[in-house]
Amino acid sequence: MSHEEEMRAALATFVVEARELLVDMESALLGMEADDSPELVNAVFRAAHTLKGSSGLFGLNHVVRFTHVVESVLDRLRSNEIPVTSELIGVLLPCRDHLVGLVDAIADGVLDEMPLQANHADGLLARLQPFLEDAGGGSGHEPREGSDAERPDQAAGGRRNLHLSLRFGPDCLRNGMDPLSFIRYLSTLGEVVHLTTLADLMPDAAQMDPESSYLDFEVTLRSDAPLEAIEGVFDFVREESAIRVLEADRPIEEYVALVQSSGLLGEVVAGILVATGAVPGDALDRALYGEGKQPAAASSATAVDLVPRPRSEAAASAGPSRAAEAKAREPRSIRIDASRLDRLIDVVGELVIAGASATLQASHSRDEATSVALEELMRLVEEVRDSALQLRMVPIGSTFSRFQRVVRDVGDALGKDVALVISGGETEVDKALVEQIGDPLTHLVRNSMDHGIEPAEVRVARGKPARGTLRLNAYHDSGSIVIEVSDDGGGIDPGRVLAKAISRGLVEPGANLGEQEIYDLIFAPGFSTAEAVSDLSGRGVGMDVVKRNVVALRGTIDVDSRPGEGCTMRIRLPLTLAIIDGFLVGVGDASFVVPLERVIECVELPASSATRDCMDLRGEVLPFIRLRSLFAISGERSRRENVVVVEYAGTKIGLVVDTLMGEFQTVIKPLGALFGHVQGIGGSTILGNGDVALIIDVPMLVRHYGDRYRAGHLATPE
Repeated sequence: MSHEEEMRAALATFVVEARELLVDMESALLGMEADDSPELVNAVFRAAHTLKGSSGLFGLNHVVRFTHVVESVLDRLRSNEIPVTSELIGVLLPCRDHLVGLVDAIADGVLDEMPLQANHADGLLARLQPFLEDAGGGSGHEPREGSDAERPDQAAGGRRNLHLSLRFGPDCLRNGMDPLSFIRYLSTLGEVVHLTTLADLMPDAAQMDPESSYLDFEVTLRSDAPLEAIEGVFDFVREESAIRVLEADRPIEEYVALVQSSGLLGEVVAGILVATGAVPGDALDRALYGEGKQPAAASSATAVDLVPRPRSEAAASAGPSRAAEAKAREPRSIRIDASRLDRLIDVVGELVIAGASATLQASHSRDEATSVALEELMRLVEEVRDSALQLRMVPIGSTFSRFQRVVRDVGDALGKDVALVISGGETEVDKALVEQIGDPLTHLVRNSMDHGIEPAEVRVARGKPARGTLRLNAYHDSGSIVIEVSDDGGGIDPGRVLAKAISRGLVEPGANLGEQEIYDLIFAPGFSTAEAVSDLSGRGVGMDVVKRNVVALRGTIDVDSRPGEGCTMRIRLPLTLAIIDGFLVGVGDASFVVPLERVIECVELPASSATRDCMDLRGEVLPFIRLRSLFAISGERSRRENVVVVEYAGTKIGLVVDTLMGEFQTVIKPLGALFGHVQGIGGSTILGNGDVALIIDVPMLVRHYGDRYRAGHLATPE
C-alpha cells in the first residue's frame, strides 16, 4: 500500500471516529440540560479534546482552531467558572453541528476550510465569546495553543525547549489511545527536536501481548505553547501513565528526580538529558553521585534502580499467562464495513437455497445416508444463517437517542416545553431497518409535537401539566418489532378528520366509516387538518410518505387515539429484511410461503364451510381467505382443503390452501417495481427445484379481511 493510500485509509478511520465522538458530544450536551453532573461535562470535554487532537494529526488546522475555542469554553465549565445554562447549550449544540459539517466535508475530500464554513465559524465563535469573558469584560480563561492572543512566555522570549518523559501505561492501546498519535500531535504545538524510543526493557517476542504497550519515549520539544497546553495533551492517559514535562530552566533537582524515577532506565535517561542539552553533564553527575564521583558504566545500569521496577519490566515478568488472562476478560470488538456484512448475508442466502435444492434431490433419490448427512448440513446452515443475521442486529436505542435533539429544536421553534421519554432502547433490530426507519420516525415525532401536544396554556386549562410528554417505545411481539410514538396531547378528533376528508373529496358525503378507517385517512396524500401552513407542517406532505416507507419495509402503521388524552402511532416491522423461516403451502400449481412466526396451527377445512368465509374453530368463529380466489388461480378446487391459521396484531384469520409442504428456510427476494402494486405479496423466494414461490404478506391480508368484514361481503355460518 502506497503512502497516499495509507493516508486515505487513516483519514477514513478519522472520519468514522470523529462522527462517533460528535454523536457522543450531542448526547452529553442534551443530557446536561437536565443533569449538569461532572461526568457529562467531562464527556463533552473529552470528545472535543480528542477530536482536536486527532484533527491536528492530519493537519486539519481549521478544525483544530474551532474546536480549541469550544474546548476552552468547556474547560471553564469543567472548572465551575461558568454554569450550565440553556443559553450555553443553545450555543454549543450549533457548534457541534458545525463540526459535523466540517467532518462531512473532509469525508468528501475537502480538507481545507471553505469561505462559507469560515463565515459560519466566525458567527459561532462570536456567540461563544461571552462565555470566555469575566463579568468585568476581561478574559477569564488563558488561551491555549492556536490562539492569536499574546502569551506571557512569548513576551518573555518566544520559543523554548521542553523535555518530555513519556511512560505510557500498558493498557493505553486497549483503551483506544495510540502513543504515537500523542507524539504526532506534539508537532502541532512546536518542533520535535529530539526523540528517543526506550526499548531496553521490552520482553521477548514470545512473551509480548500484542494489545499491550511496552515503549517509552524521551522527547525534546521546542515550542512557544503554554506549559498547561502541552500537559493537557496527555489528560486522557495521565491516570495510567507517568508523564513529566520539564522546561529548560527548571531546578536540577527535578531532572535528578526524573532520572531516579526511571529505575533501570535511569542511566539511559541521564545520557539523553545531557546529549540534548537539557542539563549540563557535570551538574547532573554531581547531583546524582556527589562531588568527585562518576556514574557507573552503562552495562551496570541496574545500580540506579532507586525505585520499584518500571512498568515495562513488570509487564514482561508477568509472563504470557497473565496477559492472556487479562485479554480473556476484556470485551473485544472489530469494526468492519457494512457492505462486507451485506455480502455475507447474500452468500448465506444463496447457501440456504443451495441446501434446499440438495435436500430435494436427496429425497427424490431415496438415499438415506445422503439425507441424514444433508439434514446435519442444513442444521449447520441454519446456525450460520442465525449467526450472520445476528451480526446485523443493533439496539434501537441509538436511533431513539437522536430524537433528544429533534424534540429540543422543535420545542424551541414551537415554543413548547416537551419531555422525551425513551423505553425499550435495548430492543435489537436489523441494522438495515434502523437506517431506513429514522426519517419516518422523525416526521412522526415532529407531527406529534406540532399537532398533538397543546400549548402550555391550553394544557393547564385542561388540567394537564404545562410540560408535554412524548414517548418512544420499542418491543418484540410475535416475530415483529413494534415501535410506538406516543404523546399526551389532545388526540385526533375523528369528526374533524372526516369533515376535512369530505371537503377534500377523499370521502363521499354520508359515508359510514369506522373509527380506524377515519384514522387511516390521515395517511392520504395531501391530507392535513392544520389551519395554517408553518415551517413544520400544514401542507399535507409527510404522513403519506411515512406510510409508503413503512409499507416498503414490509411493515404496517396503526393509529390509537384517545381524544383529549393523547395519541399513539404504532409501527410494526419484520425483525429482518433478509432471511426468514417460512411454512410452504401449495394452491394448484402455485407455491406460497407463509412467515412461520405468523402461523398458529393447521387444520382441515370442514365440509360445512365449503360455501362460507368462516368456520368453527373449537367454539371460536375463524374467518378465512381462499388463496385460490384471492390470486385467481385456475383449476379445480382440491377435494380436501386445509386451513393455515395465522395471527397478526391479535387478529386471527385462516388461509385456505390445497397442500401443506412443511417448514422452509426462505431467502426473501424483492418483486421489483413491475409487481409493486400486487396486494398480499411481500416478496418471493426460489425453491430447491428452481421454481419461484411467493411470500404471503399476512398483515395486508388481515387488513383485507377487515375491509371485507366492514363492507359486509363475508358469508357467515348460520
